[in-house]
Order: sequence, then structure tokens, then C-alpha cells
Amino acid sequence: MSDDVRPLPAPPARAPEWGKAPDGADERRFLEGPADRGSEFLRVLRIGGEFIRGFRKLHFVGPCVTIFGSARFTEDHPYYDLARRVGQAVAREGFTVMTGGGPGLMEAANRGARDVGGYSVGCNIELPHEQKPNPYLDTFVEFRYFFVRKVMLAKYSYAFIAMPGGFGTLDELFEIATLIQTRKIRDYPCILVGVDFYEPLMDFMLNRLVAMGTIDPEDLDRLVLTDSPEEAAAIVREVGIRKFGLRYRKAAPRRRRFLFE
Repeated sequence: MSDDVRPLPAPPARAPEWGKAPDGADERRFLEGPADRGSEFLRVLRIGGEFIRGFRKLHFVGPCVTIFGSARFTEDHPYYDLARRVGQAVAREGFTVMTGGGPGLMEAANRGARDVGGYSVGCNIELPHEQKPNPYLDTFVEFRYFFVRKVMLAKYSYAFIAMPGGFGTLDELFEIATLIQTRKIRDYPCILVGVDFYEPLMDFMLNRLVAMGTIDPEDLDRLVLTDSPEEAAAIVREVGIRKFGLRYRKAAPRRRRFLFE
């Protein structure tokens, strides 16, 4: 890692929270421990219904690249422009751009895909404050439970790109890194875009986690750090086509009416 300390772009202005407004009491009760058997059974059905709805909605979106990033960066911020260019570069390679469907860098990535005629998908999570999904989505699905949304963001993607972000972005990034480390998913590319932003984190992981033996050096090697949308897209293309045998398809798969597709 470089010893030079470069200034970061200015922090974002306070942005409004986003997401649909759920009844927060239900989620709190879910995490407070055992409930009566009837309530637990109904909740299992609701969770199962969310999975089925997500599977049916996203079955035809094609091979995706999931792009994580903060909802707080506005259009005039350098990171917004960077995320938009990442979305463009990924879409040019024929991949669907999948995000959390919100504003900020998620919007920028979806917008970049739209700029070049690519396909754009958003997986929203219900949050306490009302906010519409960003206007650059071809397919949109929202979830009540974070863990269902996480499955959808991982299930349909062949690579993962983390733009600058906060707790949510880092949670999603390390969730994917853990799934790769434990071989729950294959060695899909995991790319950090924003050298100035992520280099201190990479230094910490090298000088603390690797040095203390809590992760292996190869775990850190799986994370690629870059400022180049073109480099990120090239890694996605190379791994997707060479390692996983993806091919460009001339016709979309047929939908089945009896499956409500």
C-alpha cells in the first residue's frame, strides 16, 4: 500500500433516508427472541413468500454484477460520477447492473447502465423513512427482511463491486468476502473502487488481520483495489467468460405462464 496520504473528496451533504416505511415493531419483535408458535409459523410463511417473489421477479434479469455504495452522495460529488462510469463500463460488457435501488451511488450505477442501453435492477429494503426508488431501474423488487435482500444481491451476480459507503456497504462487502472465504460461493471478483477511500481499510486488514492471523493473505488478495471503471469491468469480463463460461445469448429464455412469469 502507498505511504502517501491523499485528500479525500468532501463528505456528502446530509441526504434524506430512503426506503419504504414498514411497521418497525414487527421487525423488533422478530429479533427479541421466541414468540408464540402461531406467530413464528406465519413469519416463516412471510419470509418464504419474500424469497419466492424475489426468485420469480429476478429469474430473467440475466447475469448480474452487484454494485454496493452509499445512498448519501449526491449527483455533484466525484464518487457519483465514478459510480456512474462503473455502471456504464459493466453494462457495456453485457452484464445487468444490480444495486440496492436507492439514491446516491446506487442511483449512479443504475443510471450508468441506462446511459449505454444496459439493463438495470434494484433490490430495495424497507426502512423507516419513505423514499421512492431511483428512476433508472428496469426491474425493481422490495423486501422487508435484510437477509432476504442479501441473498438476492448475491444469488444472481458473477462479481461484486463496492463503491465508497458506510455500514451497509461494508456489511455487504464483508458478507460477500466471508461467503467466498468459506466457499459458500465461488471465487467471484470482489472489487473495491475508490483507492483513496478504501486504501486505509486495506492497510488495516494487512497490518492487523493478516499480521495477527485472523485472515489468510489469500483472503486479502481476493479484494482488488482500483480507481478505474475499465479495469473493474475487464476483471468482470475475464472471470465471467473464462472462469465461469458465460456466453452472450442471442435470445432471452422463454417465460412460463403457469409459473406466473
